[in-house]
Amino acid sequence: MSTSLGLYQSIKLHQALSPQMQHSLTILQAPAVELSAIIQQELLSNPLLEMSEDKPLGGQSIEGLLQEKEKWYDYLGPNFEGSQRSTEDEKKRQFFFDSQVVPESMVTELSKQLSLVCTDNTLLEAAHYIIGNLDDRGFLNTELENIAHELGLPYGLVEKALELVQSLDPPGIAARNLSECLLLQLKALGKENSLEFRIVSEYLTLLEKKKLSEIAKQLKVNLKQVQEAVESIRSLNPFPGSKYRGDEKEKIIQVDLIVVKEAGSWKVYFNEEVIPRLRINHYYESLLGQQDKDPYLKNYLKEKKRSGLFLIKCLKMRESTLLRVAEAIIQSQEDFFNFGPHSLKPLTMSEIAKKIDVHETTVSRAIANKYIKTPHGIFELKYFFNSGFQKETGEFVANQIVKEAIERLIRNEDPKSPLSDQQIVALLAKEGIKMARRTIAKYRAHLKILPSHLRRTS
Repeated sequence: MSTSLGLYQSIKLHQALSPQMQHSLTILQAPAVELSAIIQQELLSNPLLEMSEDKPLGGQSIEGLLQEKEKWYDYLGPNFEGSQRSTEDEKKRQFFFDSQVVPESMVTELSKQLSLVCTDNTLLEAAHYIIGNLDDRGFLNTELENIAHELGLPYGLVEKALELVQSLDPPGIAARNLSECLLLQLKALGKENSLEFRIVSEYLTLLEKKKLSEIAKQLKVNLKQVQEAVESIRSLNPFPGSKYRGDEKEKIIQVDLIVVKEAGSWKVYFNEEVIPRLRINHYYESLLGQQDKDPYLKNYLKEKKRSGLFLIKCLKMRESTLLRVAEAIIQSQEDFFNFGPHSLKPLTMSEIAKKIDVHETTVSRAIANKYIKTPHGIFELKYFFNSGFQKETGEFVANQIVKEAIERLIRNEDPKSPLSDQQIVALLAKEGIKMARRTIAKYRAHLKILPSHLRRTS
């Protein structure tokens, strides 16, 4: 296994992750925009770190250190001289700082909570994998059997990991469907024995059809009680992950990777415009070698240098891991890059992990909220991973292709007579795609498309 990726490998020993390991995993998992904010904070707090395009610090720029450590001033004196950073460099640096107002992502926030409630590394491994596979609604669309198979873990342990993630905030997170999402929220409110709980668990289909009288009749309660319960249900959040999305109109996607075709082959490059290169400031580093310097000052500089070098190492390893994962994806999904999304093939994280000799959780963390620019558009790396099935022709088809086919059929349907899930099953069968009606219903729900009776227009 590559030693450069060793920092990101799964730790099998049942012990708490060290702060350094947690920090390295946070950096690997952080999307570009959030990572920029992390780097901003590090640059502000560590005087030995600077962006590589900056000129060496010295002279007046040491004033920040004097303010932070008053002891420095007595030592260096008021006439300290040295080179000064140019105005242009200062503008670049300030622009980088000013542009980093970023909310934490769902993955990072949940991972932070997770580290506070669990120290069992095997359980953490499965829980992190689950978090990395949540969609933007906060739903888990991956079967637990598949997760257990991917990670090589017992099904029961994966179930415990799911329960652990579902215990985090916001309530309803990591649900596998709308019903479970609402029930988790009702449990969090202590309403497991309430009328609302019974309606959601037993009569959600009738509720979707707004048949409140029928619900009241079957529950043997009056209509007013049902109406009050429904109002309470409506106050719940059907998509708990939405709180992390912010204003979709203003959402900025930062591309981590760029794919281009050169000399007939696909090449992937790291987007250096998003994440600045860092280096250790040579002037402050030189103070460490001066024997006459204050031991307190030298210890302070030594610690900041160690911290800075560790961050630089983590960033390099993140870049290396992302590039290796992307290269493996391109090899596995070459038809997609040559011909477009309709040629997407089934692909698992386990396959990519084996290709680059890392653990599946490393791949899961590496692709979390990362985007790649291709000739066919910008895609989330998670897009390339999906299960599939074999058509009658023997051709393997990715589930994403089926979802796009469902979208196409519904987009072209007669709004006065929308297609039922069973009709979609029949139409897909004509295309050689045989699927169960419940699978179509699941994919339709994932696409946020209403059932046929709610799509009908007069």
